[in-house]
Amino acid sequence: MVQRHVLYLGEINDTQELAWRRSIAVLEDGAAQPRTLSLFPEDHCERLLADASIVRVKLSELRLRRPRQWGACWLALLLWRELQLDQFWCKRLGVSRKGTRWDQVLFVLVAYRLLAPGSEWRLHREWFQRSALADLLGEDAGLAEIHKLYRCHDRLLVHKQAVFDHLVGRWRDLFNISYDVLLYDLTSTYFEADPPFPEGDKRRFGYSRDHRPDCVQIVIALIVTPEGLPLAYEVLPGNTADKTTLRGFLERIERQYGKARRVWLMDRGVPTEEVLAEMRAADPPVHYLVGTPKGRLTRLEKHLVAQPWQEARPGVQVKLLPQQGELYVLAQSRDRLAKERAIRRRQLKRLWARLKKISTMQLTREELLMKLGAARDQSRKAWRLVVIEVAADSATLSYRLDRKKLRQARSREGRYLLRTNLVEEDPAKLWSHYLLLVAVEEAFKNLKGDLAIRPVFHQLEARVEAHVFIAFLAYCLHVTLARRRRG
Repeated sequence: MVQRHVLYLGEINDTQELAWRRSIAVLEDGAAQPRTLSLFPEDHCERLLADASIVRVKLSELRLRRPRQWGACWLALLLWRELQLDQFWCKRLGVSRKGTRWDQVLFVLVAYRLLAPGSEWRLHREWFQRSALADLLGEDAGLAEIHKLYRCHDRLLVHKQAVFDHLVGRWRDLFNISYDVLLYDLTSTYFEADPPFPEGDKRRFGYSRDHRPDCVQIVIALIVTPEGLPLAYEVLPGNTADKTTLRGFLERIERQYGKARRVWLMDRGVPTEEVLAEMRAADPPVHYLVGTPKGRLTRLEKHLVAQPWQEARPGVQVKLLPQQGELYVLAQSRDRLAKERAIRRRQLKRLWARLKKISTMQLTREELLMKLGAARDQSRKAWRLVVIEVAADSATLSYRLDRKKLRQARSREGRYLLRTNLVEEDPAKLWSHYLLLVAVEEAFKNLKGDLAIRPVFHQLEARVEAHVFIAFLAYCLHVTLARRRRG
């Protein structure tokens, strides 16, 4: 059925309906006078024109049966085709001996991850029937049989690098994207599963960005452009240290795009001194802009004090310190200063009130320590600014503000020490580049939030990686739509 909006009559009540019944006129071919017809004919259909193109409908007998989500499914298919992923996967996955279109099964998995993420079992039992994917693809419910959904996962990973290459070309054709600036970062996602796992399995205990050290996890490394378009990712063992991952990605991008003048943006903790030295010594040099731990700020503080502040842009001041082929940039942002100071004040006020309340409670020493631990978890930044002493033989405590640490914290709020080998770059441009790291953070937020990469229900490691791959494809559709929306 194809619907077309002809005329909007507005909202009408029963009295208006009766009036409208007397005012609808139809002029027949060859007739001198128009004939009045009922707008809502119900049971007196005999007065309608004898025309086969007219469908007689009794509104009182209309029933809504098996409603399906159409618009979002249609949009997902449109984005899939715009990235030419339908052509890409049709060539590589093909058709099974029983006629299963594996490329269409994959699209169903990706659309599900984009629109209503959940388990494959829910997709099979519930969601596919409530979507219009069968209508759009010209298939039936057999496309979402549970064994097909799982078996499709097993066919994907061998094509991962080919997908990266394909998407790079499509990003360039659709949005005229250059790859002069690349953002690199890592995240982790955990599993509520019980080890041990097979030897060499990537699900390991490690540093958890989700604050779940009790769960095994995998680490996901991702490269995106400043526009948020993903170029590549890798699934790493859960105990992988951030600083051990960069060298492999540098080599991969160099093989894929050549030795062009390229700037890598990274957060602190990702590169090691050894890797940064290799980037400076490369021919041509590989440029980088990286955040620096605040411990280095302490070591350079004496040198930076002597440097004058420069206005990089309204609300942002910088100090520049060249050292051994590198440039250290101490940036101070008025907006970030206000934000971080407000957060610190709020936490300190909450912690102080909590300590005051705890000090008045009648507790055992063990109960006191438990409550102090809970207070620390709620206000970790403020906790470092307070000196708390608990008596060794009783449940009494004293607390006071550490004014030296408070002065140091105030002096560093809103300030960031950046490090780069772009020694001739405009400081305002360097600061703008560093702010682009929010793009990779937004990608991780979407993967974990809107696309619900977690929880992961698969038990086999290969299917876990395929699950991440499907989420990556869904994110590609998501970010393509965002780019189109921005024009």
